[in-house]
Amino acid sequence: MALSRPDTRSFTPLTDWWDWQKNAACRGMSSSIFFHPERERGPARERRIRVAKFICRHCPVIDSCRAHALTVVEPYGIWGGLSESELREATDQHY
Repeated sequence: MALSRPDTRSFTPLTDWWDWQKNAACRGMSSSIFFHPERERGPARERRIRVAKFICRHCPVIDSCRAHALTVVEPYGIWGGLSESELREATDQHY
C-alpha cells in the first residue's frame, strides 16, 4: 500500500488566522491588563477591565479581535473590547 501526499491546496496556514495581531494596540503590553490574576475581585477587577477596554476602543483591529474571540469561544480575557461575561453572552446569542 503506497502512501500518497495529502492535498494541501485547501489548507490555510495557521499564522494567517493571527496576522491581525501584528497591528493590535495591545501588542507588546502585559497580558495582565487583559487577563485577570487569580482571585481578582471588586474594584481592582473593574479598574483593570476599564483600562483594557479603553485600549481596545482605540485599536485598529478591534473587529478582527472580537471575531476571533467569538469564533474560537475564548473563555478568558478581554477580547475586542468585550469582557469575559460579555463574550459569554455574545457567544450564547451567536450559537
